[in-house]
Amino acid sequence: MKHTDVREILTDSAYIGKEVTVCGWVRTSRDSKNMAFIELNDGTSLSHLQIVIDKSKLSDISAFMPGGTALKVVGTVVKGAVNNAVEVNADEIILLGECPSDYPLQKKRCSLEFLRTIPHLRVRTNTFNAVLRVRSVAAAAIHSFFQQNNYVYIHTPLLTASDCEGAGEVFKVTTIGYSDKYKSEEEYYADDFFGRKAGLSVSGQLEGEVAAMAMGKIYTFGPSFRAEKSNTQRHVAEFWHVEPEIAFAELDDVIEVAEAMIKFVLKDVIEKCPDELAFFEKFFEKGLREKLQKIVDGDFERITYTKAIELLKDADVKFQYPVEWGCDLATEHERYITEQVYNKPVFVTDYPKEIKSFYMKQNPDGKTVAATDLLVPGVGEIIGGSQREENLDKLLAAMEERGMTQDEYKDYLDLRKFGSVPHGGFGLGFDRIVMYMTGMANIRDVQLYPRTVGNIR
Repeated sequence: MKHTDVREILTDSAYIGKEVTVCGWVRTSRDSKNMAFIELNDGTSLSHLQIVIDKSKLSDISAFMPGGTALKVVGTVVKGAVNNAVEVNADEIILLGECPSDYPLQKKRCSLEFLRTIPHLRVRTNTFNAVLRVRSVAAAAIHSFFQQNNYVYIHTPLLTASDCEGAGEVFKVTTIGYSDKYKSEEEYYADDFFGRKAGLSVSGQLEGEVAAMAMGKIYTFGPSFRAEKSNTQRHVAEFWHVEPEIAFAELDDVIEVAEAMIKFVLKDVIEKCPDELAFFEKFFEKGLREKLQKIVDGDFERITYTKAIELLKDADVKFQYPVEWGCDLATEHERYITEQVYNKPVFVTDYPKEIKSFYMKQNPDGKTVAATDLLVPGVGEIIGGSQREENLDKLLAAMEERGMTQDEYKDYLDLRKFGSVPHGGFGLGFDRIVMYMTGMANIRDVQLYPRTVGNIR
């Protein structure tokens, strides 16, 4: 069906005076004695295109007016009398899809809580149109950043036999139902599709390291899955994960890449999504564009975990979760550091080894590892990274301390036997940076179909 995008008509003055065909959905409409007006949106722009109907030419228009109705309109592009806005004087209107009166999205603004109950329809609102547009631009910017810096894009498997984080938060995959005929878990999985236990990937890092040990610099960008029963505004069971792995790199190199990537993405969104950012500033977070620009122009802070604990202990704040060296930082701790102390993104480094993953490089002090988290105001952690442990004996010792078996990680351990080099990488929770760029407080509002505890459809 040949037609012109609404975005093109609104932004290109060459269409003035020309006949066009536009398709879209009715957002609002109003009727008068001789004229009728329809605000049409096709999803290509936050702005609507006004369709002007002369009722002496098109008399039977009642079916065209309800919100949500899908139309095809043929008419002439003109400059309207009010505000010199671009309009289309309709010559012909074809009903593509009617919309009954019980359509949930009426002219009155809906709450985000209500919209979460209708994920199949909420994308038609300006809010989710803007969110998905920013998400699209940010995803393209991530690819551009890594491609321009000579990284190779790798597709890592979603089905895996290992738990990258060693935390046991893996969704199990099976093709056979429960049966009491199996005497053990091993016997059960031996009869399953793969002949052994399998699950959905929590991270593409282990496979990414395999590729980096041959290609130098790689990145993955795809979904990860965590069976973590955290019913918070920052957690979902399925999320999009950006994971570069870099050979011949130490922790400082990893941090530099992470900061450069974040700034590149924010700069691209600022340049390409001005209407969307203006919308978010109006309805969700005042000063959003200024906040993002400040990050692009400034330097990120770097502090050690030990320094972070000192800052939290000295804080004149009563935290819900007590602060002691060795504790994992809670969201309230992360936000205090980024919002109250530094008011900008902060890399926290050198965490206690007990609260980080087995594969992270051990520091000479024997107590900490060469790890980093990037914390940002308003969200908390969006990146977790580290220099990886390249020494086989130390890696085996770390696995033994955690009660991990070598069989599941044979390929990974082989990387330390055959030409091992210093290397590192990080994982960016893509949905969380979308939250940061849009001012959305809940991760459920930046995904098309969020998967959370007790909720899937």
